[in-house]
Amino acid sequence: MKLLDSIEVTSKSGPHRIELFQGDLTQIPSEHAVDILVISAFPNNYTPTPNSLIGALSRIGVNVRDLARDKEVDLRMSFSCWMSKEIEATSPNIKFRRILVFEPLVRGKPSEVVGDIFQSLMPFVYVKPYVKSIAMPLVATGNQGIRPERILEPLISAAINWFSLGLPVKVIKIVEHSEQKAIELKGAFSVLKQRYAPHSPNKNSTRDFRYDFFISYSHQDYDHVEFLYNELKLAKSSLRIFMDRRNLQVGSAWQQELYEAIDDCAQVIVVYSPTYLSSKICKEEYNIALLRHREEGNVLVPLYLKSAQLPTYMRLIQFIDCREADHHKLREACRLIL
Repeated sequence: MKLLDSIEVTSKSGPHRIELFQGDLTQIPSEHAVDILVISAFPNNYTPTPNSLIGALSRIGVNVRDLARDKEVDLRMSFSCWMSKEIEATSPNIKFRRILVFEPLVRGKPSEVVGDIFQSLMPFVYVKPYVKSIAMPLVATGNQGIRPERILEPLISAAINWFSLGLPVKVIKIVEHSEQKAIELKGAFSVLKQRYAPHSPNKNSTRDFRYDFFISYSHQDYDHVEFLYNELKLAKSSLRIFMDRRNLQVGSAWQQELYEAIDDCAQVIVVYSPTYLSSKICKEEYNIALLRHREEGNVLVPLYLKSAQLPTYMRLIQFIDCREADHHKLREACRLIL
């Protein structure tokens, strides 16, 4: 593989690189081995056509259709991706441990949901054997027909955003097979490099926070969360608590305001329930808070409101058990939180 250019990024979790290569993802040399290979596909269509990456993988013994029948985790409804189980290296050309399959048309336009790739890594980046490196083609630009310039900028922007939040992936390798297309991509990549590098967030961990608590919850659990909010304020009226239905301004850029509030609070109270786990925005809030928790410590305060199938990476954080929406337990949780 031939390195064409790279963007260096420094965040609170250390240095990161986004690298552009011309080469073949089915012929990765040992020095460029990665933990995850990201590919894109039409929803539930893994036909190994001759000119596709799925077809090329089939020729080295990696059958994506077979992997799809027994997925490690399916996050397509929330984050447009599914993750394979670990792949047995039957060929010396298999220099990756898992495949992450990006199926953007499940949820929207590829350029709008490409950031889902990084959220799909969250269940894996903090558990052994960890995820530190990924390789991918310029996703959705093959058979799905998206123009490269439509996907390169949102892809790099999303990667840098998640790096700045603390995602511990160290290197992303974007690999273009065609030499001519790689030359064209290099020009666009260099423009983005000037825009984003150096990108070195420098946040003071001892800063004063705007809020004491951010409450991350499903709106379907609003009545119970309102009870929690009132009990906290009853115990200590001076608490500064961000709760979207109380704090967001009508017509504002609500999603950005949510993310800024998560970053500007001392702790994030997350309220687990089945509807919380099925909500894309709730899991986005959780993942941002988790990155802060890993870097700063003592940020996440999970409350287990209603029984649900918690993913492993959520079970690793100790929670306060308030099942099944027991208001006596919620009142006791307020005491523990304070």
